[in-house]
Amino acid sequence: MPRGELAMGSLETVCWLKGCLVYRFLLFIIWLSSFQDVAAHDKLNEHSSRSTTSELANPPGIGVSGPIQVSPSVIPKYASPALPWTPPMYPTFPDTYEPKLTGKCPTDFQAISSVIDTAASDCSQPFAALVGNVICCPQFVSLLHIFQGQHNVKSNKLVLPDAVATDCFSDIVSILVSRRANMTIPALCSVTSSNLTGGSCPVTDVTTFEKVVNSSKLLDACRTVDPLKECCRPICQPAIMEAALIISGHQMTVGDKIPLAGSNNVNAINDCKNVVFSYLSRKLPADKANAAFRILSSCKVNKACPLEFKEPTEVIKACRNVAAPSPSCCSSLNAYISGIQNQMLITNKQAIVCATVIGSMLRKGGVMTNIYELCDVDLKDFSVQAYGMQQGCLLRSYPADLIFDNTSGYSFTCDLTDNIAAPWPSSSSMSSLSLCAPEMSLPALPTSQTIKNHGFCNGGVGALRLIVLVFLLYVVVVRH
Repeated sequence: MPRGELAMGSLETVCWLKGCLVYRFLLFIIWLSSFQDVAAHDKLNEHSSRSTTSELANPPGIGVSGPIQVSPSVIPKYASPALPWTPPMYPTFPDTYEPKLTGKCPTDFQAISSVIDTAASDCSQPFAALVGNVICCPQFVSLLHIFQGQHNVKSNKLVLPDAVATDCFSDIVSILVSRRANMTIPALCSVTSSNLTGGSCPVTDVTTFEKVVNSSKLLDACRTVDPLKECCRPICQPAIMEAALIISGHQMTVGDKIPLAGSNNVNAINDCKNVVFSYLSRKLPADKANAAFRILSSCKVNKACPLEFKEPTEVIKACRNVAAPSPSCCSSLNAYISGIQNQMLITNKQAIVCATVIGSMLRKGGVMTNIYELCDVDLKDFSVQAYGMQQGCLLRSYPADLIFDNTSGYSFTCDLTDNIAAPWPSSSSMSSLSLCAPEMSLPALPTSQTIKNHGFCNGGVGALRLIVLVFLLYVVVVRH
């Protein structure tokens, strides 16, 4: 295995190597209605000019990996409650119920019930926005692909008519909501019923598809997708793109259906990718198709930082000429990072990208010293922090799901809880960052317990506490 893959593999297995604590966050409940909107103690909420990482990620779409780029959830900042504070001990969860369907969608939903259940859990009411980028939207899009391919296996069509698509899309959302999913999923994931129709793709049936596409080659490439190799040495992704390009460039005459050169625009290609996904869903078992689609999604989401930043003006001012640990510099950096921690949960690879993006902004502003090292900034500092604890949760870069249990509630596993140092970029440009580059290596694990420099997670703003999210946290110690 190339060094680059070994490096990224070490990111996933670092907890095994060090026998560290693996934190399982259980019973997260959003009680938005129980909190009054109060003014924050800091000025992190000021509407200043914002710099986003839109150049790192494509706009939401349902292409190769579905509509993954999700706008960060807007969670207001609230003042900390007066201590002592105790979380509620007897939370309640929404009840499931029989959904009211349109009766106009001729589909056996039971045939894909396992995929529907997974989507409902992954997009649960409390967490849909919090895990939308990494878990919810990838699974919801995968469900739509599979539904599109298997909605009527007796038919030769790979897409749905507009009217039927509208009814079926409504039924899908109704079923998910009836199983505790968040009703805002379509807006969160930027998906509509038109994604089931084939759009402007000229090839929409199995017969024509198999005439122009090497379907055996496509199925061989995507039947089993290797999560360790696909993102850096893709096999399925180029096969899907090749098939989409072929069918997007074939428009048929009404009479003899002879292929003619056609429009090769971006919309047609994206629409044709949906048709390719539909074909794969028709030919592969639902569980295999879902696993493959989720891996393809993970390849996409891990390439970009989904967080939204404002210009780090105050950090640049406090840290531009710093060469040694500085309380004012570290306090300013801490305040800045605290302001972005509450947006959403991100993966360990996304944390690397986010840290590099912010570091590049700081270098561009004249901060040449590695202030991440001076202020002991870790990768987990860029993700949501547990209430009352200075511990961040980074999700695995591989596909994961939320698990619901009637007794314990929702749970998921946080990965990489060791204090892995955030990487400082070598330049102000993002062009050199590659999670697959052979020369890339992870920051070294700390060899001893170090004392945090004064200013970070102390005084001033301090560690951001998410009062909007009531974290009922159980710590599970697992030694691998």
